[in-house]
Amino acid sequence: MVDNSIPRHWPKTSYDPKYDPIIDAGPGHNRDHAPTYWIGTAGTPPADDGPVSGDMEADVVIVGSGYTGLSTAIHLAKEHGIQAVVLEANTVAWGCSTRNGGQAQISSGRLKRSQWIKRWGVDVAKGMHREVSEAFELFNDLIASDDIDCDPQTGGHYYIAHREKVMAGLQNESDLLNSTFGYGSRIIGKDELHAEHVNDQESHGAMWEPDGTCIHAGKLAFGYVNMARRLGVKIHTGSPVMGWETKNGIHHVRTPGGIVKTKNVALATAGYTPPGLNSKTKHRLMPILSNSMVTRPLTQSELDECGIKTMSPLTDTRTLRHYYRLLPDNRVQIGSRSAVTGRDAENDKHLQLLRANLARKFPALEDINLDYSWWGWVDVSHDMMPRIFQPDPDKRIFYAMGYGGNGVMYSAQAGRRMAQLVAGKKDEAFNLPIFTSPLPSHGLLTPFRRMGQRMAYVWYYLKDEVI
Repeated sequence: MVDNSIPRHWPKTSYDPKYDPIIDAGPGHNRDHAPTYWIGTAGTPPADDGPVSGDMEADVVIVGSGYTGLSTAIHLAKEHGIQAVVLEANTVAWGCSTRNGGQAQISSGRLKRSQWIKRWGVDVAKGMHREVSEAFELFNDLIASDDIDCDPQTGGHYYIAHREKVMAGLQNESDLLNSTFGYGSRIIGKDELHAEHVNDQESHGAMWEPDGTCIHAGKLAFGYVNMARRLGVKIHTGSPVMGWETKNGIHHVRTPGGIVKTKNVALATAGYTPPGLNSKTKHRLMPILSNSMVTRPLTQSELDECGIKTMSPLTDTRTLRHYYRLLPDNRVQIGSRSAVTGRDAENDKHLQLLRANLARKFPALEDINLDYSWWGWVDVSHDMMPRIFQPDPDKRIFYAMGYGGNGVMYSAQAGRRMAQLVAGKKDEAFNLPIFTSPLPSHGLLTPFRRMGQRMAYVWYYLKDEVI
């Protein structure tokens, strides 16, 4: 039964810039999107199915309507003939999927291939490489479909050395990619990089990877919505999960408008996972704020001085990396770390730090006006790798999250893999560690986690800029 003391539907409410997933009970109730470039330029949002308006049953309930949740729903329908109901607390693709940098790279999580080998050995690392290579093929197939028009710009990924001393490490990583994984990366020297690719003034060269695509993040999300609904998926916005009970193997997922009964629940809430959603996801992620900004369109003289001759993804080698790119309308977008807490997110010092870092790369843009500025939470796991997992074999609960800022591309594959798990299918890839173990617990009370994060940021700064 529906609790009549709770309003059935909330009216549309404004974006909350101070939302913090560690301390807030939930991501909100029917809140509007963050004011990102992607939302501002994506056009009219696609239709959805509105809030849940009564008790219902579903084969699968997916919590979260971002890239992962929508991909899960799409692949359940396309590959397994299973219709899902997607529950979204706010507006469709409200979280990471419309706040990211729009960069698709051949990666999953934050670890490099050499770190995969150190952690798991060569054979597992090769398996992980096959998995992300397959993921990129899937991503390319999806964005080539008639449902999705997300302005893809191909051309590979540039991993740019922000200090001369990191070039040796890039050379080693490139050699490893080529010799062990048969992947055609190459090193670009400083002079060639500046003359032919990007005149980033603090760069000392780069490692180029063949797979790298920039997309319009909002159009990608809206395209997934169109594809999912064409396949019969129901997407209920303004329908936060307010409570959850399991009785005789049936999950009773309570929303303000009604209870949805299902045997299967798939969690795709990433950096916006509230602590009370489910015990299997509590304290399994460390949400990290990332700031992003977009300039006004550059003049021709500014374009010439910046020398950005590619629209491919650009990432520097800092631990707290900068991701940046030239947009099709000649604006520049750049993002990096931000505040530690949601309450400090609006502090102007974080935006000014990002401005200063843009000017270090492109001095011509030092005082340029901005058209957009926003921030969002990144789902960083304790061991820097994602998980697509069923934490309890006796309970039909699944999750896919923990991308660490590399979810634009891999979320498509993660959704497909989670759909396979829900459908009970087997796959050789399921022997890989991201499918065989849960997200590790941070195991610390919130104040100590945040204290550790502040200390880590100091160390990262010293490591990146001083030592």
